[in-house]
Amino acid sequence: MSRIDAIYPTDRITLREVGLRDGLQLARAIPSTRAKIGWMKRETQAGVRHYEIGSFLPAARFPQFADIEAMLDAGERLDIHSAGLTLNERGAETALRTGLHEMVCVISATDEHSQANMRRSRKSAVELVGKIVTMRDNDAPDKIVNAGIAMAFGCSIAGEVSHDEVIRLAETCLAAGADIVGIADTVGYAGPKQVGALCARIEKLCAGRAFIIHLHDTRGMGIANAAAALDNGARVIDASLGGLGGCPFAPGATGNVVFEDIVYLAETMGYRTGIDLAGLKAARAIAEEAMPGERFHGTLNRAGPPPNISWKASRAI
Repeated sequence: MSRIDAIYPTDRITLREVGLRDGLQLARAIPSTRAKIGWMKRETQAGVRHYEIGSFLPAARFPQFADIEAMLDAGERLDIHSAGLTLNERGAETALRTGLHEMVCVISATDEHSQANMRRSRKSAVELVGKIVTMRDNDAPDKIVNAGIAMAFGCSIAGEVSHDEVIRLAETCLAAGADIVGIADTVGYAGPKQVGALCARIEKLCAGRAFIIHLHDTRGMGIANAAAALDNGARVIDASLGGLGGCPFAPGATGNVVFEDIVYLAETMGYRTGIDLAGLKAARAIAEEAMPGERFHGTLNRAGPPPNISWKASRAI
């Protein structure tokens, strides 16, 4: 079994908690390091194993991620799989010296968003993936390189994005040595038809290797899109506790799909997540207390799972 197959097997689903990274990008209230570790600890106790725990960005500009090394130390104690955003060579160099398991690179589907988000062209962003792969191979070959394609379903700056262009970018990233690719509906433009069609093409491209779907619920399509992704080969889904999040360099971007609701969706579709919903509610309470005034989302938190029927079922994938 390859390294990536061990981390992201395709015979089950993996839910990645991105609230501690994407979820804090637009937050007005920044939780303390202690609160963030408490949030992660409680969610881990509920069965969550995969986290994006921060970004390797300048602390002066992004103070919410200044404690990433403390978060990594806590993650190591909790025995989680940790991922962090590396948007440039300096961030990658820092990440390589830590215990981080997965280095996340971003390639925008449009040059306009790439310049706004990274001050790089798409060509330069893809070249950066290759550079980070080489750095990884030389200094920390056990780390995973994840290449996520932002604005894969449309861009709030440039408009339409063709699926052919997304496939071309994914092919280029895999050829550059990325271990896994992801596609992101960064500004919530897509509906189930578009998500299902692109996931089917990405699954074919990856030829048995897992890929990641990253969805935002800007226009209320998050759950429907996640169901379409699962029906068309996606086995790794990003979500955020309470639906926190959004890209600061993508006009109109709002929160991610709600982690709790995605767990419930997966279980009702017959995918066993191993995640306890009551435990997620307790983790959410920690985050809500640490982020006063921040808006949290999610219907499961309000209604709870059905108390009087069996809604879990096994499923052969």
